[in-house]
Amino acid sequence: MAGVNKVILVGRLGRDPEIYEFEGGNKKISFSLATTESYRDREGNWQDQTEWHNIVGYRYLAEKTFAKGDLVYVEGKIKTRKYTDNNGVEKYITDIVADKINILIRKNAEGYTSTGAYESSQKQADTPPAEGSVPSSSEKEEPGDDLPF
Repeated sequence: MAGVNKVILVGRLGRDPEIYEFEGGNKKISFSLATTESYRDREGNWQDQTEWHNIVGYRYLAEKTFAKGDLVYVEGKIKTRKYTDNNGVEKYITDIVADKINILIRKNAEGYTSTGAYESSQKQADTPPAEGSVPSSSEKEEPGDDLPF
């Protein structure tokens, strides 16, 4: 039986992407992506758990323009590579090799702007914040129907 290696992430860029160009004109883009899961602890306080992912893309994906803070949708697969450091210790790095990267919300000089139809959501204390939202510490926002899937 064949396996499935599929990853879908929605998160914010942790740094501006690095672009590499190889001989023959092929390009590679590389950046870190933060995904945050919010939940209530036993005392009823909101807690955030952030995971960081290494994202790489090739060819036409390296031609897109992204910036630190942009909210993006990434589709791809998990790939682990092994290397030996200067001390002879084997180390492993897990990357997400992207097949698709879509910008959902750009961060510009004035704040965040949507690249598509975006409706502000009503505030409710009992719902977790939308991915990438920046609510105040005393209130959280209800996730809206602003995702492309």
